Amino acid sequence: MDPFDEDKNRRRKNPFDFIGDDEFERIFDEMQKMFENVNFKDLMEDMLRNGIEPNKRFIRGFSVNIGPDGKPKIQEFGNRPIRSPKGTSTISDEREPLTDIIEGDSDIAITIEIPGVEKDNINLNVTEETLEIKVDAPERKYHKVVNLPNKVKTKSTKATYKNGILDIVLDKKDKKKSGSGYKVSIK
Repeated sequence: MDPFDEDKNRRRKNPFDFIGDDEFERIFDEMQKMFENVNFKDLMEDMLRNGIEPNKRFIRGFSVNIGPDGKPKIQEFGNRPIRSPKGTSTISDEREPLTDIIEGDSDIAITIEIPGVEKDNINLNVTEETLEIKVDAPERKYHKVVNLPNKVKTKSTKATYKNGILDIVLDKKDKKKSGSGYKVSIK
């Protein structure tokens, strides 16, 4: 195999060929709006100057996906910036996990990345309209409330956890009935 073979390199396809130039423009426009609304540079400088203990690790990032409507959806994850009553910035000890929601015809599947914890440290509570994930382990803390796209049958919730990935499936609810919250056990 010759990596300098020009004919072979010309035949390679760009993995983004399926997205047209107009789509890239729209994605970059949405990202520009996000960065204009939040002054990340000042926020990070303030947190680094005032809110982070020496040698304290933190994670902060964002994920961009194209939604069913064709528009980019930007999701932040990691340790959240918080403001003290005095107005200084600091970093929360709780991380907001990266979450993926896929809505099917009869159910909603949610995948949540929460590496570095044991299954027994994960608490899930589901209502008809929300799913709350809370992990309070000595090594890591996670917390997130997910607003569900449809009402769900709370008692039909199934959850599995393996290799840092929490998978949850919730059956959609008939619009006629209502119920209360339900604590989910993880397999």
